[in-house]
Amino acid sequence: MKTNDLTRIALMTAILCILAPISLPLPVSSVALTLATFALYLMAYILKPKQAVIAVGLYLLLGAAGLPVFSGYMAGISRFAAPGGGYLLGYLFLVALGGWFVHRFSTLPLQLLGLFLGTFVMYLPGTLWMAYVTGIPFLAALPAGILVFLPLDILKILFSAYIGRKIQKQIK
Repeated sequence: MKTNDLTRIALMTAILCILAPISLPLPVSSVALTLATFALYLMAYILKPKQAVIAVGLYLLLGAAGLPVFSGYMAGISRFAAPGGGYLLGYLFLVALGGWFVHRFSTLPLQLLGLFLGTFVMYLPGTLWMAYVTGIPFLAALPAGILVFLPLDILKILFSAYIGRKIQKQIK
């Protein structure tokens, strides 16, 4: 990898580490609303899919090692066993799939489709794990695991696509 690629990976990891801890607890869910997904959507535009997976992997390792980069400035490997642990792992799928669409297709509708699909692929392990940890059936976990996050994630996708496409033009 080139120095430029490593710099972008480090920068996007840092941005994720800064934005992800900013959270809003929700009374209807055991998982807080964060700015992590916004950083991940931007990452899909700024990094190639493989680079984005590396950046998210670094973020997960930093958090597991004890840096307070997870939701609510939490840290430690125990966060993967918490209700939001499945979403953390789902971040890898989101940037891989979303980034693939963003870099494969130049049209906005297909890029948005990729980010939406990536989001749902992130929601799946997140909601499954949340249901398991909290002891509720998967279908009962859907409102608290997906529906409560979807409206703001749609806005984050649209805003990040607007910004991300502008950034892409500048860095190419």
